[in-house]
Amino acid sequence: MPKAVAIYARISSDRDDDQLGVTRQLQDCRRLAAARGWEVAEEYVDNNVSAYSSARRPAYRRMLDDITAGLRDAVIVYNADRLLRKPSELEDLIKIAATAGIKHLASVTGDVDLSNEDGRLMARVLIAFAAKESDAKSRRIKRKHEELAAAGKFKGGRRPYGYEPDGRTIRPAEAAVIIEAANRVIAGESLRSICTDFDDRGILPAAAKCWTITPLRELLISPRLVGQREHHGEVIATADWPPILTPDQGARLRTILTDPARRTIRSPRTYLLHGLLRCSRCGSRLYATPKGPTRRSYGCRSGPGFGGCNGISVAADPLELFITDLVLYRLDTPELAAATAKSHRGSDDATKLSLALDSDRRQLAELSELWGDQEITRAEWLHARKPIDNRIEAATRKLRALDRTSALDGFVSNGAELKAQWQDLPLSRQNAIIAAVLDHAVIEPNPNPRGSRHFAHERVQPIWRV
Repeated sequence: MPKAVAIYARISSDRDDDQLGVTRQLQDCRRLAAARGWEVAEEYVDNNVSAYSSARRPAYRRMLDDITAGLRDAVIVYNADRLLRKPSELEDLIKIAATAGIKHLASVTGDVDLSNEDGRLMARVLIAFAAKESDAKSRRIKRKHEELAAAGKFKGGRRPYGYEPDGRTIRPAEAAVIIEAANRVIAGESLRSICTDFDDRGILPAAAKCWTITPLRELLISPRLVGQREHHGEVIATADWPPILTPDQGARLRTILTDPARRTIRSPRTYLLHGLLRCSRCGSRLYATPKGPTRRSYGCRSGPGFGGCNGISVAADPLELFITDLVLYRLDTPELAAATAKSHRGSDDATKLSLALDSDRRQLAELSELWGDQEITRAEWLHARKPIDNRIEAATRKLRALDRTSALDGFVSNGAELKAQWQDLPLSRQNAIIAAVLDHAVIEPNPNPRGSRHFAHERVQPIWRV
């Protein structure tokens, strides 16, 4: 009679995470052990894990290790398919059982004796039928998902952010978060900055403790948000749920967040005027040049990777304050209001530009696949990609111009209100607003290079974008 019995229980799907399925299996297995007078040494439970998928079953592996070590001398399961659903796994178990001297594989629905040929044959038949049922179930589920996708319906599962568990009803508070994030990305703000801000404000994602860049990016480019049904990475139908974002917003977000030139990993920016300053002597860009732990400055830098003259340096703090004041003042001018109004009149083309960009990028990927499969030569690949690259560059340039203007939405002719909010805005948002107005600023040499710490405003020559 077995002296150290293992009970194994598993359920493939436990959406409510209440473990009721495995609890019922354990209760029936305990009753079977008690009826036979077997002593249960340990219960091994894998909840919400499929035996047919490639998912790891830690409790099952631990039980096999214990059997191999001679710590268990029998196994009780509710049914054989709770333990195995792959013929290859059965063969592994037969080998382990033979080595360890295990004879008894008991189940509530019938025993299998692994110590003789007839018992092993019966086990193989049972597992073969279980594998067939899994294949049939997989086909039924796949077909069901295809039908749901074609009809534009929600397939079920985890609640999508922005919607109620039914997948169709908008959750207003989360929809407002999505719209805010979308507008901020379009305005030029970084995903890192938005994640940090949401975390600081206590705004939580659907199934995590904090916001991170990749999930936020995937959320914002999801076709679901513009009312489209996606299946296996392709939009195949109009969804039967209401959209949260407009098609124009969705197109712009995809263009910005799928741009191959976009850097996805970068250090947090600490210099407001990054990329906006030029040297008056050589025309090179000014870079951050810290002078100690507390002194920030911008300077023209020479050497590999820079190519400047190293002849201009300016303290960062007073320069940033001065240019910020200039920009906030300019926001209240009628000239800027007229320029941005003209720009917005052209923004109706943003969706067309974004869709054209998506098409060109797909065509470029297809072209690369042809070259990779050696269906075209390198010369043919280079010749074919040139006009595509030119179209992508032109469309991207036009969209960036439109997106820069979006950074000013609500602030044109309202510089005083923006000034009151300025210190609370993330640095990347401040930079985007300034870059929407200022093309660059030329920095002249210091007229008082010796000793004077007074910031000379005449050193700054702004070149306005609008």
